[in-house]
Parts: sequence; C-alpha cells; structure tokens
Amino acid sequence: MNWYSILFFQVPFVREPHSTSNLTVPTPGSAGEHTTITVHNCVATVDLHTKLNLSIINARTRNSEYNPSRFHGVVMRLREPRTTALVFQSGKIVCTGSRNEPDALLAAKKFAKIIQRLGFNVQFANFKIQNLVSTCDLRFPIKLENLNMMHGQFSSYEPELFPGLVYRMLKPRMALLIFVNGKIVFTGGKSRQELKEALDNIYPILKSFKKN
Repeated sequence: MNWYSILFFQVPFVREPHSTSNLTVPTPGSAGEHTTITVHNCVATVDLHTKLNLSIINARTRNSEYNPSRFHGVVMRLREPRTTALVFQSGKIVCTGSRNEPDALLAAKKFAKIIQRLGFNVQFANFKIQNLVSTCDLRFPIKLENLNMMHGQFSSYEPELFPGLVYRMLKPRMALLIFVNGKIVFTGGKSRQELKEALDNIYPILKSFKKN
C-alpha cells in the first residue's frame, strides 16, 4: 500500500463535541442565516528527508506499534495534542486526529523531535494539510434519489449499501457524503476556504432538492 493511500482509510473523525473546531459561514442565498462547519479531523503529512529504521523507532519509543506483516509503518501516538502518526521507512509521516491546523503542525513537530532524539538526522520539510474531515447540518431534508438522477455525473447513491449520497465535487476537489436529513460530511478539503467554497457550491443545489 502506498503511504499516501492511507490518508482516507479508517480515520475516525467523530469524538466529543469539545474536541472539534468550528467554522461559521453565511449560508449562501439566505441573508442573516449561518451554517457551522465543524472540523473533526485534520490529516497532515510531513517529510523528514531521511531513511528510518522502523524497528529501532518501535523498540525505543512508548505508545508505538509495528507489525510489518500487517502494515509497513510504525503507528505512534501522542496524548497532547491527541494525535496518531503513521511513520514510514521513507521518512514520510502522516498525522491524524488533531482538530485544527495548529495542533496538526504541533503534533508533527513533536513526532519529528521524538525521532530526532533517537539519532536520526531529520529535516522538517513539506508539511501539508491533506484533509479536513468536516461536517455541517443544513437543517432540511433532501431528496437524494432525485439529486442522484439529475447529477449522476458527479454522484453515486446506493442506499442498500450506504445511506448517504456520495457527491464528487470537481472544484474544489472534494467528496461530500450527503444524507437525507440534510447533514453533510466533507472529505478532501485542504483549507477552510475550500470548505466554504464547497458549501457555497452545493447549498443551492441541495436547496433545489429540498423535501417539502
């Protein structure tokens, strides 16, 4: 499995409300109303620009796991900020679990420092936010069947397999999970501006498929 492919795999994004980060934006086309986009998980990557001995890292650190027969990276955990890192032999790290961008950066630096103290000559390079897993509630029900019929080139809907409609937005490039009760999960957004743009784009479409 390529290191990058794990970015969207098995990443839990819902925890207790106080651990989330909110972005409140005006609801498009509805003066005076606002919609809150809640960031649940910030996925980030960084490159240490050095080859790593994963067996040494696992043996000399706490809160780490390494089972190369199942997964070719070391899983490391921090308590503060509460995050998980996937560390690869190439020197690339994927950090998941933080609730905002500053915490993601802080966690990535802490993981890099831990590895540096083991004797590896690390650099902290190419830190990037890769995915802001977020949710919002439009507070009105949506006709998902009709939406899928009219926007089939962008959507897929198989309610017998999954209750939500998957909408693949091209600009910004994101995937939205849209549910009949008006709740949305945003995946693939790399900035809060992209989240706002995605909501701006999808809101009038969903409003036109509002259930009476």
